Amino acid sequence: MGKTSKTGGCQCGRVRYTVDVDPAEAYLCHCRMCQRATGGFAAAFVSVAQADVAWDGEPDWYASSPIAERPFCSGCGTPFGFRFREGSKNMDLTVGSFDDPSDFVPKHHFGAEAMHEAWLDTSGLPRIRTDEYDVLVQKWKDARAKPPQ
Repeated sequence: MGKTSKTGGCQCGRVRYTVDVDPAEAYLCHCRMCQRATGGFAAAFVSVAQADVAWDGEPDWYASSPIAERPFCSGCGTPFGFRFREGSKNMDLTVGSFDDPSDFVPKHHFGAEAMHEAWLDTSGLPRIRTDEYDVLVQKWKDARAKPPQ
């Protein structure tokens, strides 16, 4: 597919970014640090060159270990990724922070020692759309607001 320019940002809009990215460089990291940093069973990342990321509104950075740091928005908590503190030209951005993450496809798993297999193939589970869940739809109506897209 090759590199394409894509945009992303946080939930509250304080931090935005534009980056030249190859969607084929996406992967899932299952290490315990990424699980805790994202609150999920894995972090969906895409590797990018740090020089290719243009931030509009600087993210905050959390020193998550002696060797790495993670960008995030202190306003809403959105995690943006991971980078080594020294010695790397690349960093990872969270797939979910992109405005349109639909063309990312993971190419491998990392941190396989902490994988939770039950969360990998969920194709047999029932699927419920948010716009078909009456309780949620009514809450948005009561708030006189539109749900996020």
